[in-house]
Amino acid sequence: MSEFDVDLFVIGAGSGGTRAARIASGHGAKVMIAEEDRIGGTCVIRGCVPKKLFVYASRFAEDFEDAAGFGWSVPKPSFDWPTLRDAVANEVTRLSGLYRKGLEGAKVAIREERALVEGPHSLRLAKSGETIRARHILVATGGYPAFDPPIPGGELGISSNEVFHLPSLPKRMLVVGGGYIALEFASVFTRLGVAVTLLHRGDNILRGFDEDIRTRLRDALAHAGITLRLGCTIDRLELLPDGVRRAHCAKGGPIDAEVVLVATGRRPNTVGLGLETAGVKLGPVGEIMVDENSASSVPSIHAVGDVTNRVNLTPVAIREGHAFADTLFGGKPWHMDHNLVASAVFTTPEIGTVGLTENQAFAAGYELRVFESAFRPMKATISGRQERIYMKLLVDAKTDRMLGVHILGHDAGEIIQAVAIAVTMGATKADFDRTIALHPSAAEELVTMRTARAG
Repeated sequence: MSEFDVDLFVIGAGSGGTRAARIASGHGAKVMIAEEDRIGGTCVIRGCVPKKLFVYASRFAEDFEDAAGFGWSVPKPSFDWPTLRDAVANEVTRLSGLYRKGLEGAKVAIREERALVEGPHSLRLAKSGETIRARHILVATGGYPAFDPPIPGGELGISSNEVFHLPSLPKRMLVVGGGYIALEFASVFTRLGVAVTLLHRGDNILRGFDEDIRTRLRDALAHAGITLRLGCTIDRLELLPDGVRRAHCAKGGPIDAEVVLVATGRRPNTVGLGLETAGVKLGPVGEIMVDENSASSVPSIHAVGDVTNRVNLTPVAIREGHAFADTLFGGKPWHMDHNLVASAVFTTPEIGTVGLTENQAFAAGYELRVFESAFRPMKATISGRQERIYMKLLVDAKTDRMLGVHILGHDAGEIIQAVAIAVTMGATKADFDRTIALHPSAAEELVTMRTARAG
């Protein structure tokens, strides 16, 4: 009789955890997974999936306006928040059910309660008290919204977890933060008719992205009607007698809003899991320190996804989970390469990016050729909308290899996914140049830029 109840115990049934559990089970491992919330994790339940549905809803506002330029007579549209909110909630429930079916179909045992680590091979389920001995433990608990730094009255704000369930659409919203979550929700709610103010302590938005993309998106958000308060912090939040939240700022006047959305970052979800008692080394923000094979400082305990604070994207967590399971249980060792990962920001206009930014390329010592194109999309010539698309190619002057591609504009996320294949394969500028343009399209600009930026 084995000294272990299971070969693998997974804590967290999000994207990374469920992928690892299913692949490991497919390799013949006996697997159990625990989830204290809803199966599906951050992306499915309170992240990228419901957010993208909100993004689709918000863009209809401009579609209705643009239709007139193309000959359509559209009655003045009205928006019903409960209809969108409940439809998105129903879709989330459906997807959570599919995740459950996938686990059940893979013969993974499910425990819907919090799991605590009590040793290198030992776990306890908090609600039932059940104890499990596992040959290997995988932590895939993701991250949680952090109100950082904490401010007096911070409990009057909500996080991105709660924003999907607002009882009614506010007239005014204050969004605190300058990262992609803050910007996406600011972009969504302003198009749903909410007066949005974005407050950020930095002097520009989207730290870590290419500077030209950052500046152009900032200007586009302001043009969309979002009030930007940059280089500003909140001293305290106050609840007024009528239920309105008042933000007292370090500089400038106070800001009143029915909803204050705090989106200042996320932290790895490791608090209270018992990892320290098992000897697992944690990093400065609570992340589990792992090697390229997702192994922690304790050989039997691994971690994938946002809880490791490497590249915090759902597809990365999925790939890490798959690699972990193949390596440990399938006899097919491989690991995730975090050096080249495409990403998108679903603001309007949206961003698609892969590879190095211009500053990163210079810091790495590359001699660059930079190609840029900024133009009005074909649709806007008839609709009359003041919209621009911007594309930027960063090329290694010595090898001609494409180092980075950055796009701001309609369908940037869709375009960059295909471009990422070429960049991952090591495509050169000459490869782009000999690719025949698809006309008329915005994406054809990627293969028709011929003159590098001066200087």
